[in-house]
Amino acid sequence: MNVALIAHDNKQELMVQLCIAYCGIFASHQLCAPNPTAQLIAEATGLSVEKYMTRSQGGIQQIAAKIAYNEIDLVLFLADPGSPEYMEDMGLIARLCDQYSIPFASNVATAEMLILGLQRGDLAWRDIVNPKKK
Repeated sequence: MNVALIAHDNKQELMVQLCIAYCGIFASHQLCAPNPTAQLIAEATGLSVEKYMTRSQGGIQQIAAKIAYNEIDLVLFLADPGSPEYMEDMGLIARLCDQYSIPFASNVATAEMLILGLQRGDLAWRDIVNPKKK
């Protein structure tokens, strides 16, 4: 599964802790994230994380494009409701995930549920409904 990891600045450390806690699950999946989130996760966990531009350079839009092209299977977006960019970022990603039936978490509680579902194989339907090109 292709998993996008996004975190606003105030949630970066929480995203790193989440990835440390579930490193064993994430190790068998393809991860992507905007910098510096990708760099922080890779350094803390040793996981391979495909790096996109920073949020301000268009990293959110890069992930949005991958969602629109059905190249993302799960989005974990630890958003900061106090961030000035909250509505813009969340609106774009949440709308696309709804449009393309991609599981989406916007907080750590939901993220943990989706990660455990990923481990159990609950998201395998994505491979049936939306087969990946080899």
